[in-house]
Amino acid sequence: MPEPIRVRGSVVIPDAELQWRFSRSSGPGGQHVNTSDSQVELRWDLAASEALPPVLKDRALARLAGRLLDGRFIVVRASEHRSQWRNREAAAARLGALLAQATAPPPKARRATRPSRGMVERRLENKRRRSQLKRGRGRGAGGWDG
Repeated sequence: MPEPIRVRGSVVIPDAELQWRFSRSSGPGGQHVNTSDSQVELRWDLAASEALPPVLKDRALARLAGRLLDGRFIVVRASEHRSQWRNREAAAARLGALLAQATAPPPKARRATRPSRGMVERRLENKRRRSQLKRGRGRGAGGWDG
């Protein structure tokens, strides 16, 4: 890969930390399909990486714990394209997106609020109106006797 994988902001994973493996793909066929190694497996050692700051590394290790191999490796496979180069690009993009999502800051805590008095009154008035409308549809209540 000519360019390193960008995680967020100025944080990038250098090419030296990535391990690539190629194998025969079971994807779309064509000439040379049984002889070309077009499936790509990208492996990255998250726990030993120097590319991520400690805060982002801890966050990623915690969020990706269920997906890590041996508690340290992230493995991404791509085989949707017939070209090995395009599969490499797809795997790198997938790893970048996965890490961007895993290192995102936690969402702001929700502050509990109460509905305004006017909003409560409007909601209850709406419920009363709807109840009247439905009550008027029933038999023997002056509604239609179909």
